Amino acid sequence: MFEQHAAVFLYATSPVHMGAGQAIGVIDNPIQRERHTNHPSFAGSGIKGAVRHGWRALGGQEAFINRILGPDSNSGELHAGAVSFGDAQTVALPIRSLRGGYVYATCPLALARAQRLLNQVGATTDWLNLPELKEGDCLIVNPHLLAGANKDKLHLEAFEYVAKASETLAAIARNLASRALPSDTAYDFFREKLATDLVVLSDTDFAYFAENAMLIEPHVRIDADTGTAADGGLYYTENLPPESLLLAPLMTSKTRSGNKDETLEAEEVMYKIKALIDGKLLQIGGDATTGRGLVIARVEGGK
Repeated sequence: MFEQHAAVFLYATSPVHMGAGQAIGVIDNPIQRERHTNHPSFAGSGIKGAVRHGWRALGGQEAFINRILGPDSNSGELHAGAVSFGDAQTVALPIRSLRGGYVYATCPLALARAQRLLNQVGATTDWLNLPELKEGDCLIVNPHLLAGANKDKLHLEAFEYVAKASETLAAIARNLASRALPSDTAYDFFREKLATDLVVLSDTDFAYFAENAMLIEPHVRIDADTGTAADGGLYYTENLPPESLLLAPLMTSKTRSGNKDETLEAEEVMYKIKALIDGKLLQIGGDATTGRGLVIARVEGGK
């Protein structure tokens, strides 16, 4: 049984391709999505695999990798790891804006799920309920994002929304920004932008962007003999855009290797995994050789 609980914010600093493994639409290599919301997601197994792959580069001690994450399948050892990552759910997505470059778009559903997870792991939030939103309306913090004759319109991509400033949202945005990004000065700009340029759309309007505002890249396979594009070699890959923010549960238990001399309690395991990844750069998903999959991890909660 898992005894310690935390949550991990994952902030993309490059496009991220966590592949779904199958395609039923026009995109050849789609990203992972939740079945019920269709929001982008990261499978917990993929996050854990990324941590294992980067264990040494992150400064992890060799003696603890199998005890904490479990042995390799072909190692001959048979015991579970002491760390579990759940699936990461979308908190906010970057959407191109007429003013300010881009905004961090979210919705009441995404915020409520993030608040629920943070509360479940003991990271208490005091986020107040937001007013109900109709399709075509939005809540903002920063009035400088607005345009139009009455300065009450927010333009995202090709769409126009009637905007209303919200002090409740301002408090949520400040709290979220302080939790989601490291305190390093390198992230000051993005922490401040998240605190000021968070925009809440209706669940329906946000769902449109979650499905259609991803980064789509064409790729071409080159024929080794001719040096030109191979027949049928054009394919399209979907990526989560940089500046996206997701949140995943993290749980730890006592190590299960069966060796009492090597036992670590759940609190020790949480301390080690938190020290390993908190504020660190991880590479998750595919296309690593082309600079994809870079995310900053920020652990919230956990003793």
